[in-house]
Amino acid sequence: MSTSSAIPKAVLYYSPQSVWSSAILLALHEKGYGEDEVDFRVVDVDKGQEFSPTFLRLSPKGMVPTLVVPLRGSLASDVASRFKAISDTKALVEFLDKSRSASSHTHTTSSAPAPSLSPATVASASASSKIIDYIHADEVSPDRLQYWNARDQASLQELGKSLVPILESRRAAIVGYLTDCERETMRMSEKTKAFWREKQVETETALSMFSGNDIDGYLSRSRDMWEITIPGVLTRVNEELIGPYALGDQVSIADIHLSAWLSLLVRLAGGSPFDDGDVAIKRVEKRIGNGFVFPEDFLSSTFSPFTEEKAVARSKLAAFWDAMKSRSSWKKVYAS
Repeated sequence: MSTSSAIPKAVLYYSPQSVWSSAILLALHEKGYGEDEVDFRVVDVDKGQEFSPTFLRLSPKGMVPTLVVPLRGSLASDVASRFKAISDTKALVEFLDKSRSASSHTHTTSSAPAPSLSPATVASASASSKIIDYIHADEVSPDRLQYWNARDQASLQELGKSLVPILESRRAAIVGYLTDCERETMRMSEKTKAFWREKQVETETALSMFSGNDIDGYLSRSRDMWEITIPGVLTRVNEELIGPYALGDQVSIADIHLSAWLSLLVRLAGGSPFDDGDVAIKRVEKRIGNGFVFPEDFLSSTFSPFTEEKAVARSKLAAFWDAMKSRSSWKKVYAS
């Protein structure tokens, strides 16, 4: 027992508010990692902690989540540990999938099953890649979805009440680091200082959205987001879905990404992670407006001669939502 406790563990730097942090937490649970195999450290993104010099040493682009893992060959308790950091969400989910399997020889403490999340066929791999790429596009990033989520002046003011204090805190953190560099109380590379300046500009641009100086311009872009961009992405995703999960009857990497992203979309449409699938997707359809609806082309149950139950046509996304919502990983990650 003492030997096991001396083995270095992976450390996940995450934020409960981060969509992609939720994806990593879902992956950890689906893969059956033991709770004592990973140390969890919260990064307060509302206060700009991801821009701190300490965190930038781990993730030079300040990306949350970031997983710091011991390198192969340095796991023994009597060997000096060396680590690497993984900040790209796609790479991170793939790493977690490949690092624990039925035949792996890692220092796992969990006896839970370790099902493969990787697509089993070339066609499935292609569909999975398309789904993941669609929802990771910059145009529908979690930040953009949240910033462009007001339909009129009143809802813009309400959105500003929640987002402006966060943006101001993040800007204050960045300005503080740059000021320390100017006063030479802190020494950082020119590359890091350039990164801070870039993030300062991005934050001030986001703040300007809520200044009230160009309400018509904001509302026009918000309408484009919800009436053109989001339905376009959802339509492309829906075309790749098989149901009830993204690639059929088994959970895959695509489900991890899609469920985390879709949960944000449902929340922005006024729903919650525990809405029924039909309710959740109807909320999204209503938020998009203009008569947009998903085709109801998935049969949610099969007819049986021994029951009165008949197959019911539903949208694939509604069936997907209910399939993920029923899983223990979903219940654990979205319990709060």
